[in-house]
Amino acid sequence: MNREHHYRVDVAWLGNRGSGTSGYRDYGRTSEVTAEGKHPIAASADRTFHGEADRWNPEEFLLAALAECHMLSFLHVAVKHGVVVTAYRDEAEGTMEQEGEGGRFTSVTLRPVVTTEAPVDPEEFAAMHHEASAVCFIANSVNFPVHHEPTAVVDAG
Repeated sequence: MNREHHYRVDVAWLGNRGSGTSGYRDYGRTSEVTAEGKHPIAASADRTFHGEADRWNPEEFLLAALAECHMLSFLHVAVKHGVVVTAYRDEAEGTMEQEGEGGRFTSVTLRPVVTTEAPVDPEEFAAMHHEASAVCFIANSVNFPVHHEPTAVVDAG
């Protein structure tokens, strides 16, 4: 059964310094991302592209979306496999290549560290990450490889 889900966010540019986009260095790259009922997110371009370093940039949003989607998919898969996860963190990294004025991501590597209540067979653990990747909406929506380098840790209790 196919079901459609719709999402909405509002992005407002905050970088007009009084003369709009009269010149490449005359405007700020700051923006605010909002969605109904959620806290606003301060966003900008990457510092490399004249953005504000203390704000989230689109490249980080994409990387965070992939990492969080994999986490949520993995937690779902863990329940199906009867594996109790007690902690999860990921130190994800992505590579983007600039081509002229544009560019694209060429790969992302997720490095989830998953703590479980009891030991998990390494082959089952790897298969669970593969299954999670197969059902992750965001990973299925990108045109570059998303690699996984998971680490299993047993809860010391």
